[in-house]
Amino acid sequence: MKLEFPDNFFWGAATSAHQVEGGNYNDWSEWEKANAARLAAVAAKRADWPDYILHPPAGGPTPLQPENYISGRACDHYNRFEQDFDIAKQLGHNAHRFSIEWSRIEPEEGKFNEAEIEHYRKVILALRERGLEPFVTLWHWTNPLWVLKFGGPESKKFPLYFSRYAKLMVEKLGMSARYWITLNEPTSVILNSYTRGNWPPQKKNLILAQRVFKNLADAHKLAYAEIHKTQNSASVGLANILTFYEPATKSLLDGLSASIVRYFGNKKFLRLTGDSHDFFATQYYMHARIGFPLKSIISGRNNSDLSWEIYPEGIYHILKDLKKYKRPIYITENGIADARDEKRSEFIKAHLQWIHRAIEEGIDVRGYFYWSLLDNFEWDRGFWPRFGLVEVDYKTLERKIRPSAWEYAKICRENKSTI
Repeated sequence: MKLEFPDNFFWGAATSAHQVEGGNYNDWSEWEKANAARLAAVAAKRADWPDYILHPPAGGPTPLQPENYISGRACDHYNRFEQDFDIAKQLGHNAHRFSIEWSRIEPEEGKFNEAEIEHYRKVILALRERGLEPFVTLWHWTNPLWVLKFGGPESKKFPLYFSRYAKLMVEKLGMSARYWITLNEPTSVILNSYTRGNWPPQKKNLILAQRVFKNLADAHKLAYAEIHKTQNSASVGLANILTFYEPATKSLLDGLSASIVRYFGNKKFLRLTGDSHDFFATQYYMHARIGFPLKSIISGRNNSDLSWEIYPEGIYHILKDLKKYKRPIYITENGIADARDEKRSEFIKAHLQWIHRAIEEGIDVRGYFYWSLLDNFEWDRGFWPRFGLVEVDYKTLERKIRPSAWEYAKICRENKSTI
């Protein structure tokens, strides 16, 4: 059966600056250097690593090596972006999501690097020349080091500095880009940095977590206002990861637990940011069954290389929940770590089947961006998880288009999928 998508639907893939560019100097790059040996030692305690992860055919570090956890030159996308966009065009994409690295633009407080602004102007121009609509993300988790000196997202100053940076980017680049995403997955940072304490700055503190909730929400709202003052025609949103939470059983306690997790994971940030959304950039990876008391029960069936459950139906429920807001929706991330490229094609088609069902029910979904165009640096997991439509040999930096990318290309060109 052919599933046809609306006219002018955006098809593409996504990247983020720190994960693909290489040569970044920010809070994450410094944290990596300090924690690489520790992360490798933790990985060494796992006894069941698959052979294809420990001996990657495409080359590159393994999870047992400290160099795996240092981004370094990454994919060298900073210098190879035109080559990579040629691949995206070859694959039939008509849009691409990328991020600007704040630490390149403003390496010191109040000192803006015109050469780096020009670099991102060239990035947008390269997309335009290839017929790809740019979706520009302004903050994908990394911060200039000077931002940390006043407390980073924990500080009330953060929204002011971030909105100033956002305004400058739109002033400089706004004539070339219409779609602007202020923040990427703020709740991922809150959860992993301030609730679990795994990511920088590794502060496991619920009071700080609530403060960061408010400061990041304020940062979005201020940036939203500044962008619209600068470019009235801009379309502005924020990208948040939304997990499909459901009770583990039919018990009232499990139902209450699921409601609490759903509020803090999916709903709170939307409430804090109110009407400051021209569209929703929605990112879906996970499904979790919640038991009492606030216990997440993850299925061990049909998982990715990261042991994330593959549950396509969840994206349908997420989209149904968003329908009430009456905003256009773009799926700006949805992807799978699949080094052998065995599950990626079916993963994409299965999710598109549920997205198509949501569209048929009147939900205004206007685009789908697979994560990611390239294999890349996956934060505290390093280089070993392989999400890319394009395989990257980290020794030679050679790009190789995977078979699943060609399957996705057919969907992009025909504007329809099959089941």
